[in-house]
Formats: sequence, structure tokens, C-alpha cells
Amino acid sequence: MLAKNMSEEQHKEQKFEAIVTLEALSGLLRRNDRLMGIDLGTKTIGLALSDVERSLATPLETIKRVKYTPDVERMLALADKHGVAAFVIGLPLNMDGTEGPRAQSTRAFVRQTAPLARRPFVFCDERLSTAAVTRELIAQDVSRGKRAEVVDRMAAAYILQGALDRLRRLG
Repeated sequence: MLAKNMSEEQHKEQKFEAIVTLEALSGLLRRNDRLMGIDLGTKTIGLALSDVERSLATPLETIKRVKYTPDVERMLALADKHGVAAFVIGLPLNMDGTEGPRAQSTRAFVRQTAPLARRPFVFCDERLSTAAVTRELIAQDVSRGKRAEVVDRMAAAYILQGALDRLRRLG
């Protein structure tokens, strides 16, 4: 999360920005910084993790939502454990590109979580991510029960992979 030519002390003094664009994030990341993808649902939070080269997203965990505090504590504990520098969270836009109640809920989650996370968040369009993952799992003949178990963290990986691909194109 530290800028490439910035000392640890300089970084602590830098004004923290909770929400950044992918382009801005590109300039903040240091070598080997990892990203965490988030697919925020009403019942679960799917998480995925990038490799240190930021080329591959891997499904990590599905948190069964209980209450805000334990849910976020688990997410941040995993972020700390894996050296995550920033979060890429799916923004569930309507098909016409407008924001509905789910998108507003996602933005509220980020506003509430960012001060605790002390890492930037990037919103990425997640339209059809769960549908694409579900189609792929069906094509692979994965049972309905197993699909329900893995679809959220796989959707998080799908969202994160899209961001990683765009970051790579930004150079």
C-alpha cells in the first residue's frame, strides 16, 4: 500500500484516502503488495486474494454474515495475515448502469469499514459476476450444494481478476 518511493514514516503522515480509482491505486502499490477481492452479499462475504505479482486472483474464503463487527474483524484479520495493501469490492450496478439499493449498501459498507481497514478500497463493476461464475460451475457439473458453498468467493476472484487485468494494462 505504500507508494514506491515513500518511507514508512512518510506514508503514515500521508492523508489516507478511503476510496481510490484503479488508476490511482496503481501508483500507490509497491512490489509484492497483494489485493483482496470482495463480493459483498446480504448473507455472505466472498473473499479472494491476489498473488504477490498481482497477476492471478484465487478464491480465499466465504464469511457467513452474522453482524457487522465480527464479519469485518474476520475480513481484516485475513487481510493482515496475507499482507493485503488494498481492497477491490464489487459494486452491484443495475443493468442500465445506475445504482440501486445494493450498490448504496455496498458504498455504506465501505464508508463504515475504510477507517478500520486503513487501506484503500476500489469499486469495480460486478454486473453478472455471480451469474458468470454460476454458469461456469454448472458447465463443470458442480453440484448445487457445492456451488452454493463456493460461488461467493469465486465471484470475488472473478471481480478481483478483472481489476488485476486492468491494472496490468495500466502498466
